[in-house]
Amino acid sequence: MTIRAGVVAVQGDVSEHADAIRRAAASRGDEAEVVEIRQSGVVPDCDILLMPGGESTAISRHLHREGIAPEIEAHVADGKPVLATCAGLIVAAADPNDDRVDSLGLVDVSVERNAFGRQADSFEAPLDVTGLDEPFPAVFIRAPVIDSVGDVAVLAEWDGRAVAVRDGPVVATSFHPELTDDARIHDLAFFEAEVASAANDRESEPEA
Repeated sequence: MTIRAGVVAVQGDVSEHADAIRRAAASRGDEAEVVEIRQSGVVPDCDILLMPGGESTAISRHLHREGIAPEIEAHVADGKPVLATCAGLIVAAADPNDDRVDSLGLVDVSVERNAFGRQADSFEAPLDVTGLDEPFPAVFIRAPVIDSVGDVAVLAEWDGRAVAVRDGPVVATSFHPELTDDARIHDLAFFEAEVASAANDRESEPEA
C-alpha cells in the first residue's frame, strides 16, 4: 500500500521529515510517496500532512496567502492525520499568543514561543511518550511550550510542562522528532488503521 504524504515546504527540515515518514511506513510494510506543499491544490490529494518547524509568522502568512490554510483545515475536518512540530505547533495552536501568527486553530492549546530558550539553549531529552514502549530522544531547538490545554490528550511532558499532545487526528510536538534516526513519533501520528483505510479508499477510486 502506498500512502501519499504532504510536507509543508515553506521552511524547516523538509527532507528529514520526508525520510522519517518513509522509514515509519517501511516499518509497517508500506510505502510513502512524499510531496512538498508550497501552493494550493496539493493537500486534497494527501492522506497525511506534516507541518515542520521554522518561523511561525512566515509559515502562517504563506499558508493563508497561497490558499493552503483552508485545505489543511478541511483535511483535519475529514479526520485525516497531521503532525505539527515546533513552529508547526505554534501555527496549529488555537492560541499562539502572538498576534503576528494567523493560527489554524487545529489544536486546543495555547503556547509560549521559545519557552525552552534560544538556539544556544538547545538540548536533547529522553521523553516518556504515551503509546511508545521506550523513551523517545527528543531534540528541543528554540522550542515552544504548551502552557495550557483544552480538550486534548497530553502525550508527553518535560519539566512539568506539556511538549506533545493529540487533538483528534492532529499530533503536535514542541520538539523536532525528525532530527533523530527514530521514526516512532511519525509512526504514532500517521500509520494507524484510519490512514490505511483512507489510502485504500483513494486507490480503489475509479480513474476518470
